Amino acid sequence: MSSRQTLRKRWATAARWPAGVALAAGRYLWSTTPTHRWEMIGSWAADAPPDLPAGIDRDELQGVDGGAGPLVHRIYRTRIVGSTLDPAQLMGRMATDLDRVAPSEFATFQKVGEERGGLEVGDCYVVRMPGPWDGPVRVVAVGPASFRLTTLSGHLEAGQIEFRAGADHRSLWFEIESWARSGDWFSDLFYNRLRISKEVQLHMWSSVLRHVVGLTEGTMEGGIVVVTRMVPEHALPGRPGEERPGDPELDRLRDLARRHPNLDEDEIGDGEEGGWRRDDMVEPLPSEASGPPVAGGSWQVARQIMERYQLADPGVVSATYDESAPLAGRDMLLRIVFKGLRFWVGVRVDQDYEETRELDGREVLVFGWSYVTLEGHFEEGRMHYEVWKWIDTGDVEFHLRAVSRPARSGPLPIRLGFSLFGRSQQLRFYRQICRRLRRLTEAELETRRVDSPV
Repeated sequence: MSSRQTLRKRWATAARWPAGVALAAGRYLWSTTPTHRWEMIGSWAADAPPDLPAGIDRDELQGVDGGAGPLVHRIYRTRIVGSTLDPAQLMGRMATDLDRVAPSEFATFQKVGEERGGLEVGDCYVVRMPGPWDGPVRVVAVGPASFRLTTLSGHLEAGQIEFRAGADHRSLWFEIESWARSGDWFSDLFYNRLRISKEVQLHMWSSVLRHVVGLTEGTMEGGIVVVTRMVPEHALPGRPGEERPGDPELDRLRDLARRHPNLDEDEIGDGEEGGWRRDDMVEPLPSEASGPPVAGGSWQVARQIMERYQLADPGVVSATYDESAPLAGRDMLLRIVFKGLRFWVGVRVDQDYEETRELDGREVLVFGWSYVTLEGHFEEGRMHYEVWKWIDTGDVEFHLRAVSRPARSGPLPIRLGFSLFGRSQQLRFYRQICRRLRRLTEAELETRRVDSPV
């Protein structure tokens, strides 16, 4: 492409930017496409980007090791019914001209160099937006029903993104999976701190999914599912020979080792004397076949979510802990957000168990663990999380049991605040945990069904 043509394209993109932003914002606010968003804390072991294929030109590549802030692993997925295309045909249509699926009101995919049909390893594109937001990428892998891109120097992000399609006996599915950190601290500010770029990105890739559905001449079923797994910066592997600076949350976590539980178990008793509150909630989860737990089924999925403390919405409560430590005995630093304020408190997992119980002549398999609050917490108490599987019917349930009361020691302002707002927020938190575990379990089961079609 000549420099004059390139300049003409850039001016065309810039000229439609003001109207495009207004149009995009309107579509975002008034979109009727159901979007189901889930955010979790991830780990490097589970969420690291895939290795680059052998022989790939690494010149100007901008990998996650050169980025800033946490690693964000995101999956955007939708299911399509009523299309006659197979996955390879869909990806063929898309690869012929990526700009066909771009949200053209404010962005466009432009190929760098020779204009030819198709998509090959080594091809370079620019996601062109006015100002400093251009996103140069290079194709690093192409398959019959997928292709993967990596970011280049100058991109707002550092990482990889993959587009792929698949099918089962009744429908197509299409998904976009990305592994990226912000390209620099300024980008990290707008993405992870102010969250402006994060919402723009969500709208952009959701728009791409809707345009892909249009390519298939089918219909979207169930809306769009967006799963975000964020690996904190302190959990990323360090670079060889480089000291990682101290992290305040890690310092707080280490400090928990010297703290003791702030409750006396002998005071709890069986009733509510002494100001103790008792809560017991049950949430039905997707059922499975009767008998022992099904591999990759509801009981096992819920157990994995519980073990990694994905129960709580990270925007409300997030946990920092040593992932290499056994579950029993693990110290967890909980960051609690309330009305824009942040509080850090400590808990210790004191037991985990898996056992078969008999209730009313029925067998139920139970996995669970409990934690106690530590000195400095604004509560005193113990929390049990359990997942049950009824052997005879295959019904699966989540059980939350808690006994607690306001702490009698610790910072006075925080204890006063908890006495005023704590109970209502506590019950709300419990209900959110129950609903979240059910929905995360459903989402993970759907993911596994998509990845292993019948």
